[in-house]
Amino acid sequence: MAIGKTANNASALSQKPSKSKLRREIARHRSVYLLALIPLVYYIIFKYVPIWNAQIAFKDFMAVRGVVGSEWIGLENFKTFVNSFYFWSLIRNTVMYSVGKLLISLPLSIILAICIYECTRPVLRKVVQTLAYLPHFLSWVIMYGILLALLAPGDGVVNDIIKLCGGHAVDFLSNVKTFPWVVLFSDAWKEMGWSAIIFIAALMGIDVSLFEAAMVEGANSWQRVRYITLPAILPVIVTVLILKLGTILDAGFNQIFMLYSPQVYSVADIIDTWVYRQGLLEFEFGLATAVGLFKGVFGMILVLFANWLSKKITDSSLF
Repeated sequence: MAIGKTANNASALSQKPSKSKLRREIARHRSVYLLALIPLVYYIIFKYVPIWNAQIAFKDFMAVRGVVGSEWIGLENFKTFVNSFYFWSLIRNTVMYSVGKLLISLPLSIILAICIYECTRPVLRKVVQTLAYLPHFLSWVIMYGILLALLAPGDGVVNDIIKLCGGHAVDFLSNVKTFPWVVLFSDAWKEMGWSAIIFIAALMGIDVSLFEAAMVEGANSWQRVRYITLPAILPVIVTVLILKLGTILDAGFNQIFMLYSPQVYSVADIIDTWVYRQGLLEFEFGLATAVGLFKGVFGMILVLFANWLSKKITDSSLF
């Protein structure tokens, strides 16, 4: 017994210095912890607290009864969504836009980042960076006005060029064949400059001596990019890809909502626009919440699978 008490006392004494050391470290870096406190509070208020209200996905929610007072109906909201006439078309359109944006925007962002990094003229580099970043800060309302000026069938710049070459005007925004391409490339135009920032940061971390050694060995620009640049930023590319797969069912509500019209519903309607009409305009909040949970679970499964597959193939993963 005496030996046990001695061991416990020694353990308590060993823990006291560690706790006091932890307090000193926190006090020493208090400015960093205060900065971290801001996003922490944000996530608690706007991300974790609302999880409590997610229970209305399993209820026949009525505002007058509140979240707790509404009747439990189990998985009925999920069944309503899955059995909807538009379910498969919504899934098809959502995945089509999400995967299309990923396949177009990600390579363009990498190419833009490499071009900016390889540019040897500082003025040109700054001009290209500014012009590439600028669209990201414009809302889709403004982008819609720009696209309308470019693609309008009557006096749009693109259609003026088509008619000048002897062709016929095309209503890009009301044509089911052209509308998906407008969505994909307008998103790439708006976001690829901003997405390139993370790849530029990764490129800045590459050891310059690797490029110098390659140049001494006679490697040209393309060979340096292929054998040094791309392998060096591969972990970052994999991380970005995995994170984007987690939002594969977020096809861009703001963009689609601004650009689409009833003429192109068959190729434009996505999960979020359907939820907006059914859940918010029709006041079916339980159904809207159920669809949100469906998207979240599906995205989590995709992230876990992509992370496992990446670890197996490339030995690089998010976690």
